[in-house]
Amino acid sequence: MNSPYLARLGGAALAFAMAVALTVPASAKVLARVNGTEITDEDVKIALDDIGQSLPQQIEGPARQAYILDYLIDAKLVAQKAEADKMGEGTEFAKKVAYYRDKVLMEDLLGKVAKDAATDAAIQKTYDDVAKQQKPEEEVRARHILVENEPDAQAALKRVKGGEDFAKVANEMSKDPGSKGGELGWFTKDRMVPEFADAAFKMQPGQISEPVKSQFGWHIIQVEERRQKQFPPLDQVRDQVTRYVVQKSQSELILKLREAAKVERTEPEKPADAAAGATPAPDAKAPANPAAPATSK
Repeated sequence: MNSPYLARLGGAALAFAMAVALTVPASAKVLARVNGTEITDEDVKIALDDIGQSLPQQIEGPARQAYILDYLIDAKLVAQKAEADKMGEGTEFAKKVAYYRDKVLMEDLLGKVAKDAATDAAIQKTYDDVAKQQKPEEEVRARHILVENEPDAQAALKRVKGGEDFAKVANEMSKDPGSKGGELGWFTKDRMVPEFADAAFKMQPGQISEPVKSQFGWHIIQVEERRQKQFPPLDQVRDQVTRYVVQKSQSELILKLREAAKVERTEPEKPADAAAGATPAPDAKAPANPAAPATSK
């Protein structure tokens, strides 16, 4: 068989596929037999959960199932050959199997913890708690014209004070390619360099600044609006809050297990180990603020 699926069969995954004997439920539908060994729809589901995210997006529907089935057929063929070559024997293989067994058990338990923790009530409570902790913070919406020297800044200021449209002058003179018409959107004071922020937050809507020098050059600033920063609604940050709730629950489980266990290191603890401390769960460190990634616009 000319197969594009063999490239996916790494040695560790092959060892795991060879070693794990699955009990086929009575309701499982047999989709293929490889030298008499059955592959069922339950096997396809497990494989899809494992490698589904790595499949090309254009493979959908029945084609996706067929792809996974071909992958499993190839896996079974390679595993059978490896078994015949007695590659499933020896301590190294047994250690790999033990490692992957622990990994699957860990992932299953952490998945269950995540599912149990991420309730609507828990997500809402976490969001409400964070929202209450947010201190009032002002933000402004402004435009600017950025030029290289003070004479150019004075020339730009003369044009806008003479009645020319600020956005038009910005498009013609500004050296900031990231702000069309000089538009900067909403920002809090800490997001801008001090010289720029100090000038902008002293102004009222409609005002235009004198030339302001910063590390980037000379600015002419026009403040358009001011407001209290709006905390994003739950529907905008639900994913971040959910991740926080899940990661927090997994972290708490790991810490609880560590506290109850007797862990003996046979070598002195390295600086990296000390810094890690009680690592929550692999790739599951909780953010300090569940709504932090969100920004208002």
